Amino acid sequence: QVQLVESGGGLVQAGGSLRLSCAASGRTVMAYTMGWFRQAPGKEREFVATVSRSGESTYYADSVKGRSTISRGNPKNTVYLQMNSLKPEDTAVYYCAAARTVGLPTNAVAYDYWGQGTQVTVSS
Repeated sequence: QVQLVESGGGLVQAGGSLRLSCAASGRTVMAYTMGWFRQAPGKEREFVATVSRSGESTYYADSVKGRSTISRGNPKNTVYLQMNSLKPEDTAVYYCAAARTVGLPTNAVAYDYWGQGTQVTVSS
């Protein structure tokens, strides 16, 4: 089992950047595919990005592609989401998740463990 804690959210102006961190405890996150999701008020949780166990493969939602980078960090029990050129529509609670499955799943049901989320607010 793994416990996930997100950090790095906050209030930023449109066009700004944030780096979200996901720190894991328990079993190493190297054993899991990792992903980021977000949920805006009144909307369903949506996929943002995922990274393979090796860190060599990534996949992004079209809404963030070219503006965001998911990576496995050092220490290795950390996963990051670097977000640039932020837009007001990026405002949401961002969740880190871990999946035992291989591949690059984009469906939330494929993920087994979730953090509590970190709020990102982008002002116009």
